[in-house]
Amino acid sequence: MNIEYLTDLPLWTNILLFILAAAIVWLAGTQLVVYADELAERFGLTRQFVGFILLATVTSLPEIVTTFTASAAGDAALVLGNLFGGITFQTALLGVADVFFVRYALTSWPRKPTHALEAIILVVMLNFLLIVSFVGEVQLFWSIGLGALILSLSYPLAVSMLRGFDERGTWVPIDVPEESDGEEGPMLGVNRLQDVATRNIIVPAIIASLLILFAGYFTADRASLIAEQSGLGSSFIGLTLLAAATSTPELSTTIAAVRMGAYTMAISNIFGSNLIMIALILPADMAYRNGPILLEIDNNARLSISIGMLVTAIYVAGILIRRTPRLFGAGIDSISVLVIYAISIWLAYVSL
Repeated sequence: MNIEYLTDLPLWTNILLFILAAAIVWLAGTQLVVYADELAERFGLTRQFVGFILLATVTSLPEIVTTFTASAAGDAALVLGNLFGGITFQTALLGVADVFFVRYALTSWPRKPTHALEAIILVVMLNFLLIVSFVGEVQLFWSIGLGALILSLSYPLAVSMLRGFDERGTWVPIDVPEESDGEEGPMLGVNRLQDVATRNIIVPAIIASLLILFAGYFTADRASLIAEQSGLGSSFIGLTLLAAATSTPELSTTIAAVRMGAYTMAISNIFGSNLIMIALILPADMAYRNGPILLEIDNNARLSISIGMLVTAIYVAGILIRRTPRLFGAGIDSISVLVIYAISIWLAYVSL
């Protein structure tokens, strides 16, 4: 999956290029959140839906490219490690945002149960995926598996259901922080772009999306080379470095969203991105020509799936409990998720 004319660079150069590309993704993702928030207001869309569809899709572009490339190269361990490890890593990003950028517990803010439903759908799909990994995938045609087909076809159904639920949801929490209790970061989101033409917002948003695509793919490309030069295996690198590299857009957009007070957009961005990771299993299966790719799931991948279910369920509890108890200024749910993620990385490492 490596860019041919940059494959002979030393390790330290690849690390510097990785950092540079990640910085570009960070800046582009930060600006994209501002544009997305303004477009949501102009077109009458909720922040939840914009985060779930627009931001989640754009920030998943590096994963899409990396998945196709690594699958075509026949590296199933890297693909599955990236997809399943990315789910846990991206969920842990909510914990990072909660610890450093949110005054109250992040899960205290949603006014609708839409986020809980997003997370529950994700848990159901991960549970189905875990079942397939144990009972075995059924090959249909062109080496495509039945489980991969079902999971990917479930994504548009989930989007349609969530969209309808978000519009007619009647559940209203009675114990939530006041909007004035939120803290916005300096300068971010202050300029509402009210005097700027819609076209002049859409074009920069597209440019930011393209920057995220190309720079995000480059970070994943450098991560793959760093993996080879460091001598670590594809499965572990997929779970850690590559998952972190391809999740750089989610990190920048999530932190940007919470800094400007768009907490619901940040949560939906992560859960939406995680659902897209599952939907990418079918494209990966189509590009992987050595049989159904889900037959290649190893114990590390199963661990990632199980941890992904666990951390997602913890956030469901936080959303439903409301006024989540805090520790060091962050929600207990976020602290728990970060601790579990750290333990999962340690478990993956000792199993090498």
